[in-house]
Amino acid sequence: MNQIYFTDQIIKLGHMGGYVISAIILQLRMEKHFEQSLNKAVEYILLGNEWYVCDIIGERIMGYFLLKKPEKTLPILKNYINDKNGWIVRSVGVASHYAVKKGLEKKCVEVTFCLLLSKTDTKDFHTKKGIGWALKTISKFYPDIIQKFESNLLANPSIQPFLEKNRNWPK
Repeated sequence: MNQIYFTDQIIKLGHMGGYVISAIILQLRMEKHFEQSLNKAVEYILLGNEWYVCDIIGERIMGYFLLKKPEKTLPILKNYINDKNGWIVRSVGVASHYAVKKGLEKKCVEVTFCLLLSKTDTKDFHTKKGIGWALKTISKFYPDIIQKFESNLLANPSIQPFLEKNRNWPK
């Protein structure tokens, strides 16, 4: 518990580097304190209330947890994708980007891809950026997943902005 007190104190300072240090500490607690670390990650994202806080925490905690324990993390991300706070929704995209580029199993990438597609109709700029970042990463590393869903992608008007910006997606 002293680690949480320590990370809370670092976060209170409000420095960008403090988010990195706190995220790494929470990452190291994954095995014994999985849920508590994710809950703290959400708390820190909400406290930080900035895109860079969401990205630092989202990659290093949610993304790392998704990569290392996808079966445990995916159900939680399914809840986060529908959160009322845009930063928490964005964190799902950031986490997905990180996990995919670091080698997330293909079967989990496909589940993640479908999860992200459920939010392509978002109007929030920052949320759209996080989701788009992950979709772009998936298309780079797994173009076959994009091809598998090609007809659905082309038929969905909310996907069009993502298609126009990404050369790996069907036209």
